[in-house]
Formats: sequence, C-alpha cells, structure tokens
Amino acid sequence: MPGGPVSAGGGVGANAPKSKLAGILMTCFAAFGGILFGYDTGTISGIQQMPDWLHTFGHSVPVSKSFPGGYGISSSQRSLVVSILSAGTFFGALLAAPFADILGRKRGIIASCLVFSIGVALQTAATRIALFVVGRVFAGLGVGLVSTLVPMYQSECSPKWIRGAVVSLYQFAITVGILLSNIFNNATKNRPNHSSYRIPIAIQFVWAAVLAGGMLFLPESPRWLIKNRRDADAAQALGRLTSLPPNDPEVTVELEEIRLNLKHEEELGETSYLDCFRSSDNRIRFRTLSGIFIQAWQQLTGINFIFYFGTTFFTNAGIHNPFLISIATSTVNVGMTIPGIWGVERFGRRRLLIVGAVGMTICEFIIAIIGSTTKLTNQSAQSAEVALVCFYIAFFASTWGPIAWVVTGEIFPLNIRAKAMSLSVASNWLWNFGISYATPYLVDAGPGNADLGTKVFYIWGSTCFCCIIFAYFCIPETKGLSLEQIDLLYQNVAPINSVSYRKRLLAEGGELSEANPTAVKDDDLASNEKV
Repeated sequence: MPGGPVSAGGGVGANAPKSKLAGILMTCFAAFGGILFGYDTGTISGIQQMPDWLHTFGHSVPVSKSFPGGYGISSSQRSLVVSILSAGTFFGALLAAPFADILGRKRGIIASCLVFSIGVALQTAATRIALFVVGRVFAGLGVGLVSTLVPMYQSECSPKWIRGAVVSLYQFAITVGILLSNIFNNATKNRPNHSSYRIPIAIQFVWAAVLAGGMLFLPESPRWLIKNRRDADAAQALGRLTSLPPNDPEVTVELEEIRLNLKHEEELGETSYLDCFRSSDNRIRFRTLSGIFIQAWQQLTGINFIFYFGTTFFTNAGIHNPFLISIATSTVNVGMTIPGIWGVERFGRRRLLIVGAVGMTICEFIIAIIGSTTKLTNQSAQSAEVALVCFYIAFFASTWGPIAWVVTGEIFPLNIRAKAMSLSVASNWLWNFGISYATPYLVDAGPGNADLGTKVFYIWGSTCFCCIIFAYFCIPETKGLSLEQIDLLYQNVAPINSVSYRKRLLAEGGELSEANPTAVKDDDLASNEKV
C-alpha cells in the first residue's frame, strides 16, 4: 500500500510568505474533525446520568446518590456503552491509510462523516441498548477514520513554520466539542422525555455536515494528486494553498520537489506493517514504537476518565451540580489548549511534554491524597478537588493534548508513514477502549469492583510520572525542522541530544542535501544540552 499521511518536506507551500493566510486557513478548517470526537466524548458522560436515558436503557435499582431516579445500569453495561466507541475507532484508524490512498485525503474525510452519521442515526433512534451500542460502533468507525485523516491532510498541506500549530488545532477542536456537549447536556438533562438525550446526540449530524460540506470546497492534497498522476489538478490545489497562480515558478518548484519525493518513495518499494518494526540505521522500529507509545501515554494520563465519567465522579464525590462542574472543566480544557498551540512553536515539543507531565503528576497525587484522607462531604475538600482537577486539565490541554498529535505527524520516515501513523492512532483508541472499559470496575462500589473512588488518581499519577521518563528519553526536539531534517536527526543522535543537534541543523542553513547528509554526529556533541 503506497503513500503516507505526511509528505516529505515541511508540507506544501513550505516556502510561502507568512502573509499568505488563505491556504493556512483552509488547512486549519480540517481541524473541525476534532469536534466529532470531542463532542461524543462529552455527550456520553452526561447522557448516562440523565433520568430518561436510564429509564429507557437501564433497569430498576434502589434509589441512591448515583441513581436518584430509581433506574440505573450496571458497571458492565456502563463499560460497554462508553468503551465500544473506542473499539470502533481502533478499527477505523487502521482502515484510514487505505481509505486515504484510494479515495484521497479530502474525499476520505467526507466519506468518514457519512459513516459517523450512520452511527448517530442509530443512537438517536434506539430504544434498546443493543441498537444504541451498534450505533456507537459505527460512530466510532467514523471518528477513527477522521482522527487519522485530518492530521494527515493538515500535515501534507501546511508549511513547516506553522505545521505544529496547525495540527494542534485538531486537539483544540476536540476540546471545543467536549465543551459544547456539556453545554447541550446541561440544557436538556431535565426534559421529561426522550428528547433529553436525543437532542444532544442528534446535534452531531450538524458537526458532520459542517465538516463534510466544508471539505467539498477545500483542495485535495497536492501530494495525493501527484501520486495519482493528476499533475494539472495538483498545480491548481497547490496554487490555492499558496495563494499563487498554478503556473507560478514557486508552485512549479514545489510540485517538482513532491515528484522527486514520490519517486524516492516508489524506489523504496512496497512496505508491510512488519517493516515498521525492523531495525535499521534510521531507527525505524524506535520511531514506530515512539509514535505508538506517545499516543498510549496520552490516554494513560487519565484525561478521559474526567470526560467520560466526570459527571458520575463528581456526583459520587457529593457535588450537587456535576453538569455545571463538567462545563467548568471543559472550559478550562478549551482555554488552556490555546497557549499549547502557541507554545508548541515557541518552546518546542520536548520541553512542553516534560513540563506538562510533571504538572499532571503533582496534581493527580494531591487529588488522590485529599480523597484518601478527607471526607468529600466537606465543602473545602470538594472545592480543592475541583480546583486540582482544573489545574490537571490545564497542564494536559497545553501540552500532551495537542503535542502527541504533532509528534505523531512528524517523526515517521517516508516509506512507512501511512502504516506507522495508523498504528499510532490505533494505539490511542486501543488504550482509550481499555481505560474506558476498566474504569467503572476500578471506581464503582459493589461486588467484584475495586471501589477506588478518588484513589484511582494514584494510578493516573503513577502513569504521568512514567510520561516524564518517556518524554525525556524517547522524544526529540523537532521544532522548526523539515521532515527530511527530522529523518536526519533520528539517524544521527539520540533524543536526549536532540536540542543541540537541532540548533546545529538550523545554523547550517536548514536544508541538507544527499551530498551533505550528516553534519553532526553523536560524538560531535561536547555535552548534552539541558531541556
């Protein structure tokens, strides 16, 4: 299966003046795909606490703090309803590479919206939990496809000087989707009929229509067009992305670079998934595993515990209006993603990942300690828990949230990019599934459950500490480098030496040809620069 999610070089239009914003804005629009994922994440957290949804899909239970209406669902049912979307997204992510190569990046995203809409329709019409679950599987397939295709499209079409910020907008759209879902959940939660949960679910038709409709007016990836021998269409697409005429010399040069890169890719021949794990001079296996694990660690920070089960968690903690608290945490998530979009190009990837993991570790251990030593009926303890959750979300939103997607889009060599990126994104969804499935058993009280409650944050704090170690030893600094330069970086230095090597690369003028491929080696570095 030829092709890959990120073109060689810094993306098309890499040499375009920074004043040419039309192409950048078009590429940024594709980030709207994050709304689909974020909105569904937040919606399911709220609707599983709505009285009419519990009455429709649950069964009679004793009245309790968790189920004041006398209807509820078991931990196993809650695990299934929440986690089954991630099972669908896992397979959607794996299908995304052939989807993109056959249909194209643009039409692939549009087709993904159709698959997602089928899932939304099934969930909206469901009156039995089995049909509701099937609907979440189809919605998951659509979200999984979008979660690979959108960063793929953005990385291929954005210039290198702003590539990180553009791809980070996908995570920003996820946070906006979560916030919107909590707002709609709060507005409809007390309606006395099926509209209480059907309205928030059906609104997802709007997000899918906006994304699909907008993509109709965006250009296809010039690289995909070149690969399919549609040179004239590629010139038109690149002209739109760079705000230049199709016959402009700059467009001609860019297209020729894409052709040369494509020729090199074809010379490498067909690759298999096994090739992603072969040992080689440019550390293919290490890079593939780095992509897989950074997506896994993003989930293991525990962030989706808050957004999948936050309403239930805050209810059990004694907070009287958990829906409003969910809106507050979602607002923090949106607001703090903005500094992350700016910081990824200002401070770099590696430094922010380490700082963010340190901040999350501290917050989560303190949350766990307060929950273990204080009765949460205490108003001060409740306020402290909510405040610390907000600080924890702020650290995630400004670091690991957007940067994991940026790193995944940058680090893979040309010949394995499609497969390695699909494996990485599939890893995100596989861990998302595992965590969302296991969490009710870890947190809930009852026979066979661990009944950890807030003590579950000891687990998340420990995994965040592991994120510090992973980022320090496995993630290089790639800010401002073209994708070819990132390939050189992996060939010649370890990630802990990458800060010094990156500076040397940029000092030598940026573009290194095959005649001068390795300006710096590990043993050329007198000392390792501190992060």
